[in-house]
Amino acid sequence: MVVVIGAGLAGTEAAWQIAAAGVPVKLVEMRPVRPSPAHHSGEFAELVCSNSFGALSSDRAAGLLQEELRRLGSVVIGTADAHAVPAGGALAVDRGRYSAALTAALEAHPLITVERREQHHLPDPDAIAVLATGPLTAPDLAEDLRALTGREACHFFDAASPIVEGEGIDLSVAFRASRYDKGDADYINCPMDREQYLAFRTALLEAEKAELKDFEQESATFFEGCLPIEELARRGEDTMRYGPLKPIGLWDPRWGDLHDRDVRRARRAHAVVQLRQEDRDGRLWNLVGFQTNLKWGEQQRVLRMIPGLENASFVRFGVMHRNTFLDSPDLLEPTLQFRGRPALLAAGQITGTEGYAAAVAGGWLAGTNAARLVRGLDPLSLPATTMAGALLAFVSGAGRVGAGRKGGFQPMPPSFALVPELPSRVRDKRARYGAYRDRALADLAGWDAGRRAGVRQPEAAAV
Repeated sequence: MVVVIGAGLAGTEAAWQIAAAGVPVKLVEMRPVRPSPAHHSGEFAELVCSNSFGALSSDRAAGLLQEELRRLGSVVIGTADAHAVPAGGALAVDRGRYSAALTAALEAHPLITVERREQHHLPDPDAIAVLATGPLTAPDLAEDLRALTGREACHFFDAASPIVEGEGIDLSVAFRASRYDKGDADYINCPMDREQYLAFRTALLEAEKAELKDFEQESATFFEGCLPIEELARRGEDTMRYGPLKPIGLWDPRWGDLHDRDVRRARRAHAVVQLRQEDRDGRLWNLVGFQTNLKWGEQQRVLRMIPGLENASFVRFGVMHRNTFLDSPDLLEPTLQFRGRPALLAAGQITGTEGYAAAVAGGWLAGTNAARLVRGLDPLSLPATTMAGALLAFVSGAGRVGAGRKGGFQPMPPSFALVPELPSRVRDKRARYGAYRDRALADLAGWDAGRRAGVRQPEAAAV
């Protein structure tokens, strides 16, 4: 029997792949016996920061990773597809129904035994196990990890966005649209003029922040891909306008003819706050890019300055928490096995991958390899030309090839910059990304066919 510790995105995927291979698995999840600082339920694969897996299009890095996982039979991505909600060109889910469906599926599987308890220590060294405790690893287990690795675990601070009720949004001010009219009008957009924007930024800068309990503020570093909105405001007057509040590609037809240059110049918003649908019925909306560590009362006061949200009812306020991750380049193989302890594998955000689909990819590979170890088969590594293979090769090998270690290892999201270059240069970016996609999916198909046929796979090349 394989032990999987943690039933987040990676642990859920790992447990399912192990069981799908015909190997019994024990899935240990501490929630709700011991709550985490960020989760709100005891359901499996709960989405904390956002309900979006990122772009759907397979010529985008996140979209390609999703498509690779679909073709590999990912239960998490398949369930996300089944519970998708409108989100323009992104895969977003009704997070309640999605998590409940995954929980029910795993609890009903005859080869999966679920234990609701805290795992205080790493399993016996000879036991095959997957560590998928995520960025919120409990203290006792984190101490065991420090003893195993001989170093302090890395950490940075992450934050989640607030959610408001849809009926409190003033649609006489806000408007529905997707950026550049891609897909349906799936987002609610709250436009700001320059005066409103500057007043909002000032309020963010002056608002009182929550204390980072149990951790020293001076030791905190932020992951650049998930900065609190108040940190973006601090970095410059226009930083938010070039980030989550960018107005480009968003137009309210009530403003007039978009193609009239004078109208466009006079009416274009200075900044736009976007809200993304959280549930299937459209009753809940997430403020996109508004991760925050402001005190809850301050959040209510400041966020109601956003045009259209003056009477908003908050279902969830933003929260901030510590994320723990390994120094994976020095600790893990591309198979996600620990060096020097091959029976122990790691998966998900604790390995330093960033993003939901990336966590699922790690869970898929760790689960697949754990089952292979039980069956006496060699573990696998994914082709480096795939998005999943390139990302996992990076986090497990960046330290050996000297890539990007300035300031220490930091989490990495999916990116086309990680995959090997094409044989000949394609200058057009969209065409280049399409070529990366075509190569990745073709290589994945051949690799997966060989895996199923029992053909020995070559080791992943360093990226």
